[in-house]
Amino acid sequence: MRSDPVLLGLAAASIAVLLVLVIRVRLEPFVSLLLVAAAVGVAAGLPLEKIVPTMEDGLGAVLAHVAPIVGLGAMLGKMLELSGGAQTIADKLLGVFGPDRAPLALGATGLIFGIPVFFDVGVIVLAPVVYAAYVAGGRSKSILYYCLPLAGGLAIVHGLLPPHPGAVAASGLLGVGFGYVILFGLICAVPAWIAGGLLYSRWIADRIDVALPDYVEDTFHDEYEEARRTVGEPLAPPAITDDGGGVAVLAPPEAEPVVAWSAPQPVAPSIGLGTVLGIILLPLVLILMQTFGSILITDETSDVRSVLDFIGAPMMALVVAVLVSFYVLGIRRGWSKEHLVTVAENALKPVGMILLVVGAGAAFGHVLVQSGVGDVLSANLSATGLPLIVLAFVIALALRIAQGSATVAIIATTGIIGPLVKSEALSQPRLALIVVALGAGATAASHINDAGFWLVSRLFGISEKDTLKSWTVMETIMGFTAFATAASLSLVL
Repeated sequence: MRSDPVLLGLAAASIAVLLVLVIRVRLEPFVSLLLVAAAVGVAAGLPLEKIVPTMEDGLGAVLAHVAPIVGLGAMLGKMLELSGGAQTIADKLLGVFGPDRAPLALGATGLIFGIPVFFDVGVIVLAPVVYAAYVAGGRSKSILYYCLPLAGGLAIVHGLLPPHPGAVAASGLLGVGFGYVILFGLICAVPAWIAGGLLYSRWIADRIDVALPDYVEDTFHDEYEEARRTVGEPLAPPAITDDGGGVAVLAPPEAEPVVAWSAPQPVAPSIGLGTVLGIILLPLVLILMQTFGSILITDETSDVRSVLDFIGAPMMALVVAVLVSFYVLGIRRGWSKEHLVTVAENALKPVGMILLVVGAGAAFGHVLVQSGVGDVLSANLSATGLPLIVLAFVIALALRIAQGSATVAIIATTGIIGPLVKSEALSQPRLALIVVALGAGATAASHINDAGFWLVSRLFGISEKDTLKSWTVMETIMGFTAFATAASLSLVL
């Protein structure tokens, strides 16, 4: 085993090499993390025959926890996406709030729909709603007035809440129950969105005038535009044609798609807002029931406690929600069983790389711990005198700025602070607040090395300079507000 100074230098070098591989060499984060993990093991003096098993132990342990949650969450999100659930949420909320409060309605849509749906999918699916709200508002305001609240809502829940991969992985690695993470994540996400996604977005929208992109404007024919003139009206139904392979291709009437996508769904009746909200909230409610049941029912042999522990386990809660979505959003609306299988398979395809990155990050963290680097690093971080929640936020923020990926930032930071967190024997609420702080740090400072930055810029026709002024600043305000809320709660718990 190496001396403490050598191990500290090794920790710093491993992060530096990881950043170079991801940013400069453009090597996949999955491969980069595995290479750095192996190199740390060799440099730290671990026996060669133990390095790969150590990496496998770390990878396997976290994927056993994360893979089912992320996979089931992806299927639930895909069902809501292809059934028109996102459209239902947006239509109803826009109708309730009216054109003058469109940002509030779009933000609420992002916060709700973003719980089961990945950020990039949510932005693409809901972009036409932003375009329509802009047109319905008479083009009198900057498109920032509409797109930032929506994208901000999607982004903050993606960073703070399960079943998104960063929060799921951090919860598993630190041993904190999902119920607490959901509870405190929601408490911190709402004020964060209000500060950045609502207040700041309005302020910056008054100062930067961005019109609807020309390529989108061209798709709005006169009759389509007139049909959408009133925000409160239901969305004009898309034209549905069969490509010959049983895949329904959606496009605005008499136009090419604004954002090209395919949805393998037959014509089906619309679904109600209550149904959509019920399906989204079902797994959260089950998980929270299990959490509060464990607090209120102290007898661990109680039958009620056992039932709550079973159905409220995150994996089972999501299994129940997915099955309900299959029936309510699919079978009851005319979808065949074969069609449901296709939807589920398509939902799982993009999950593979996410899980590999999560697993590789866990392998990296486990090698740090087993080689002694984690313990030495934790001891030195503890000597700084900074609270754990502050360390979690600062390190995650630094990694987010350096390499762009929120998920990688959360997982790598968890591996660094994990030994220190576990040595403190913290309560579940305080552990949950550390997970929130990790997500807050990984949410802030989205800039040109983040895919989300370019997605927002290109979908809504915002220049790079204006995206930095609007999106990047909004994300930073949300991240710091979420952290401030979590830190304040940690002082009283």
